[in-house]
Amino acid sequence: MSAPVLNIKVTNMQPTAVIVGVGSEEGLGGALARRFAKGGFHVIVAGRTVEKIESVAKSLGEGNGTAVQVDVTQPEDVRRLFQTASAPGAGRAPASAVIFNAGNNQHIPFRELTSAQVEEFWRVGCFAGFLVAQEAVNLLLPQGKGSLIFTGASASLRGRPGYAHFSAAKAGLRMLSQSLAREFGPQGLHVAHVLIDGGINGNRLKSAMPDVVDKRGVNGLLDIDAIAETYWHLHQQHPSAWTQEIDLRPFKESF
Repeated sequence: MSAPVLNIKVTNMQPTAVIVGVGSEEGLGGALARRFAKGGFHVIVAGRTVEKIESVAKSLGEGNGTAVQVDVTQPEDVRRLFQTASAPGAGRAPASAVIFNAGNNQHIPFRELTSAQVEEFWRVGCFAGFLVAQEAVNLLLPQGKGSLIFTGASASLRGRPGYAHFSAAKAGLRMLSQSLAREFGPQGLHVAHVLIDGGINGNRLKSAMPDVVDKRGVNGLLDIDAIAETYWHLHQQHPSAWTQEIDLRPFKESF
């Protein structure tokens, strides 16, 4: 069961953001953490690898980041993360922005796909989103405002050969975001889904496919800071003109 809904009143305190799924400083999670810190937020940097999240938290400047190691597929880990998010420290408000950025991707031909792999992709790409969302709603709802933003993929719209497992997980996450937006939007929570359509010019892609940046050319991959700027804009949107879903792609990408 999730933690009970809290009765929270906040005034004149530093805002807090939770970024779930942070890896390298040169990844999207790191860029999101920097953008919200730039906007005046204390950022809870959540991810699996201690060294990476501590590096990102430190890069935000003294007192601007808190690293929390978490396996987002484990309910107890997620619950512990949101205990920190609800009481992030003296002079800091409970989190008012939560971003679910966890995910994995791999090309696996369907006939080689195992049931364990399907379950793993679903747990990270969809089930973990549910766990984070339920805790986030319980934290944000008493405030009557706040943002819950999911990192999605164009795979949630169209399944490509060799990506059945990934598409199924991302489609589930997209439907989760829509259900939450319709249920909690009228209560003041802005739920948004960001469709990433194209390669991200970050550490993961550069490490796995070092020649891809040169092949794609200038602005042929999504810039991590440009993506992060869109998330910041979503959080800042006026409630009379909210975006529920937005797609981002390089200008060279076919769609």
